[in-house]
Amino acid sequence: MARQFLLAVLAGNYPAAYALLAPEVSAAVPLAQFQAAAQPLQQQGLQRQRTIDLYKLGYRISDNTTTRSFVAFMFRSDTLLPRPQVQLDVTFRDSTARQVLSFGLVPAPQSVK
Repeated sequence: MARQFLLAVLAGNYPAAYALLAPEVSAAVPLAQFQAAAQPLQQQGLQRQRTIDLYKLGYRISDNTTTRSFVAFMFRSDTLLPRPQVQLDVTFRDSTARQVLSFGLVPAPQSVK
C-alpha cells in the first residue's frame, strides 16, 4: 500500500493518493492541504526520476510509547550511493493497517568531509 501511495504522489495523482489516507487523516486534512504537503515528494521525484525501491521497514516508538509501522523507499537513482539522499517515508497505525497515517521526506544523514 505504501508503494501504491507513493507512486500516486510521485505521478501527481493527488486524488488517488488522498483516497489511501486513513479516515481520521482525510477528515482532518482537506485535499488542497494534502497536495501542498505532498508536493515536495513529487518535486523530488521530478529531480531524481520516479522509480523507487524499498529501502527499509520497521517500527518506530514515540516518546509516549506508541508504536507505528513504517515503510521507507529510496529513489533508484540513489542505488549506487552509500545511503540514499532522501527517504520517502510512509507510516501506518500498525503492521496490519492498509491506510496511510502519515508520510514525508526524511533527509539521510550526510557525513562532514
